[in-house]
Amino acid sequence: MTSTLEIPVWLAVLVGTLGIAGLVDRIVGPSLRWFFRRRVNRAIDDLNQSLDLKIQPFKLTRRKVLVDRLIYDPEVMAALEDHVREEGVPRDVAMERVERYARETVPAFSAFAYFSFGARIARWISQALFRVRLGFIDNAALSAMDPEATVVFVMNHRSNMDYLLVTYLAAERSALSYAVGEWARIWGLSTLIRSMGAYFIRRKSRNALYRKVLSRYVAMATEGGVTQAVFPEGGLTRTGALQPAKLGLLAYMAEGFQPGVSRDVTFVPVGLNYDRVLEDRILTEGGGEGRFRFSPLALMGFLGRLSWLRLTGRMHRFGYACVSFGAPLSLTEFMQKRGGADIDALGAELMERVGAVVPVLPVSLVATVMQEADGPLSPLDVKVRTQSLMRALVDAGAHAHIPRGDDDYAVEVGLRMMRLRHLVIEEDGLLSANPEENLLLTYYANAIAHLPREATALPERV
Repeated sequence: MTSTLEIPVWLAVLVGTLGIAGLVDRIVGPSLRWFFRRRVNRAIDDLNQSLDLKIQPFKLTRRKVLVDRLIYDPEVMAALEDHVREEGVPRDVAMERVERYARETVPAFSAFAYFSFGARIARWISQALFRVRLGFIDNAALSAMDPEATVVFVMNHRSNMDYLLVTYLAAERSALSYAVGEWARIWGLSTLIRSMGAYFIRRKSRNALYRKVLSRYVAMATEGGVTQAVFPEGGLTRTGALQPAKLGLLAYMAEGFQPGVSRDVTFVPVGLNYDRVLEDRILTEGGGEGRFRFSPLALMGFLGRLSWLRLTGRMHRFGYACVSFGAPLSLTEFMQKRGGADIDALGAELMERVGAVVPVLPVSLVATVMQEADGPLSPLDVKVRTQSLMRALVDAGAHAHIPRGDDDYAVEVGLRMMRLRHLVIEEDGLLSANPEENLLLTYYANAIAHLPREATALPERV
């Protein structure tokens, strides 16, 4: 018992290091964690003072706690038992699936990552690519919202830039939690997206157990007051036109909702439009059929080309990107008026409100004029018809963004963008739609095709 034991120096150093690390973790660690946690909480309290929509405690709860709460939710457990009975799989296997689904769904929100990194990057990219403008905003209606209600921004989905654009423009109001599709589930990017508070969904999954886990997380987040942003169309529009609402997430938010008892949910309609959608050619390939797939290599190539153009002084932004915010819709008031949870009517009402605030931009206007023309037009004809269309839309209640407040300049901007993209061709001083780019021309015209317009006589050719 008193004999000497010889061990290598490296092993002694390793054991000593591990021992010291263990002591630090047990003795010093709790104090350090308390110190830093206190500083973080103080910073979040200060941040909440500047936000219109506060960051709710649910969003700041440790991810492991939320995962465990979701796994052992009574409704999830009941769905697990049904899955075991129907599929004939061992309970342990089914439990592993539930845990995988829960970890896949629950985000890991970091206020530091969102406001110090994410929102700034979103702003930089948005402003580098577009002339970003805030269009119509119903300030009176937004100010009158119940401060305790869960706010859900409901948006049309034209581009993957939508995430960045709305994050940037809404950063002064709140931190948004997005529902993100499978395209973002790649190494590295998924970790960043989780830290921004987003949660992943398998849009095409029909697995009842997975759907129950997802629905319970959405319901928990909604009950917890988490400010969310959803795209009811379910994916990017391939034709440029507004698509009918897919009701999954809306149904999860309204599931079990009791007017006057549950925390109210306020839906804020958001309309987005671009003079150029970065993915337009990909989306319109094959007549708008197929599925958009995220390609990291394509993204890196695109960013590389932009960087080179910027370094060589040849970088020009892709026209205007505009976001408008409409009058909110209270779920309590909607259900009281309807006498219950009519999800189909809720989806239709929200998409109608979103469509009403989609901004009218120069390219959409000129594309509509060129598509409706019965033959080649002179530049002056294009200008007269575009301005007539703009007035007809505005008179019917549409919200148009007129660059510099100058109608003539707005038409010039639209024509310049379309010439650069070869959507219009010029022969003998006359302009006409390029027949080889008909899909793309229709895509941009469809952005405002749903908007009503006052009946006006077609201007004579000049």
